[in-house]
Amino acid sequence: MSREILLLVDALAREKNVPRDVVFDALEGALASAMKKRFKEDADIRVSVDRTSGDHEGYRRWLVVPDEAGLQEPDQQEMLSDAQEVVADIEVGEYIEEALEPLEFGRIGAQAAKQAILQRIRDAEREQILDDFLDRGETIISGSIKRMDKGDLIVETGKIEARMPRSEMIPKENLRVGDRVRAWVLKVDRTARGQQVILSRSAPDFIRQLFENEVPEIEQGLLEIKGAARDPGVRAKIAVVAYDKRIDPIGTCVGMRGSRVTAVRNELGGEQVDIVLWSEDPAEFVIGALAPANVESIVVDEDRHAMDVVVDEENLPKAIGSKGQNVRLASELTGWQINIMTPEESQNRQEQERAQLRSTFMSRLDVDEEVADILIDEGFTGLEEIAYVPMQELLEIESFDEDTIQALRTRARNALLTEAIAQEERVETAQDLVTLEGMSPELLSKLAAGGINTRDELAELATDELVEMAGLDEATASQFIMAARAHWFDEQS
Repeated sequence: MSREILLLVDALAREKNVPRDVVFDALEGALASAMKKRFKEDADIRVSVDRTSGDHEGYRRWLVVPDEAGLQEPDQQEMLSDAQEVVADIEVGEYIEEALEPLEFGRIGAQAAKQAILQRIRDAEREQILDDFLDRGETIISGSIKRMDKGDLIVETGKIEARMPRSEMIPKENLRVGDRVRAWVLKVDRTARGQQVILSRSAPDFIRQLFENEVPEIEQGLLEIKGAARDPGVRAKIAVVAYDKRIDPIGTCVGMRGSRVTAVRNELGGEQVDIVLWSEDPAEFVIGALAPANVESIVVDEDRHAMDVVVDEENLPKAIGSKGQNVRLASELTGWQINIMTPEESQNRQEQERAQLRSTFMSRLDVDEEVADILIDEGFTGLEEIAYVPMQELLEIESFDEDTIQALRTRARNALLTEAIAQEERVETAQDLVTLEGMSPELLSKLAAGGINTRDELAELATDELVEMAGLDEATASQFIMAARAHWFDEQS
């Protein structure tokens, strides 16, 4: 039998052009599987084949685990205290082994052994090919479309077969079997039984990498693409910044007579590409991202991570774009929520906000309209600023004397304390809502202020009612309402 093993190993190593150790590993796995059939339980078997003589030895083994952990897999584990009775110095993580009778090679059949070994060799070859591919560090690969599989493309590149899901293709792009195609390596899934490399032509990183290939200044570190957003096949925006003042980042990416950007567009089926300057100033970045529209003014709301952008009637269609495409891409590129409005809409909003703030100051500080307007004109936007801004800043307001300022600070602090106590009481009465995923103290307070203290009360709201009450977007409001209704369905079932 030993001679048969060595002859089989040598023959398979030559036939498959793999190292003898790979074949020996596969053989040991096949023999272990055969030995495992002797046991009804799920035994852990290890087989060792001597690389010189071909002799093999089999062992059943048990992993040593801490006593306090207990036996999660009794057929394959042994507690430390019991293992130490057999091997005194054994430690957790080591194995207790018991020798098994050698296996007669003829009993499992030479053909069955060969098939098991071949399968393991194929798996090893597949792993090796994938490792070689990953070692090359390629982010964009080129290959030919081998076939279609349930709407996905199977792309052959060298020895690798990759998959491009339908969702990662450029819409309306007409790719056929036999076509050459380039794509971004989206991810590698080693656990997949089929193609382990997943490709994308619609990912923003694809356009970033295409520009990096076309623009040598990026590789040289003189230029960087800071972000990208795409409506695949239609339009894209990329943000660039130059680290050398002598370089025009937009012109460099466009290239002589548009050669560089044209090469990228051709690869993407004519996708329009807007190249904008990146800026550390979020407002300046957003203004650039909204090109070709010209912006009149912009208001930044750090708390909501949003910007109100004012454009005139002439620029309004450009700013919004077809089906909202321009503002949507600008928002994705910058990471800010962008609200486009006309000067009239902006003026109306400012007047509404001023009226609301005036009403708050008048009711909470017990002042008249004139005093409230002075505070607003001086830039105060909330009670917190009046209560805790340094005294010296308040004294600079010409219309107020020190006694007035002290009175305003005291009233503001009392109003904040009253509101904090009231909020705490409202939260306590809304405990039924606390466990809803995503619920926050601020949202609880808004719900309680609207008379919503239980899940049933929340569940009975319409989406638009919750949006108006809590200031949520429609999708988030709908999710909260459905979560509140979940217990209704549980009770029915």
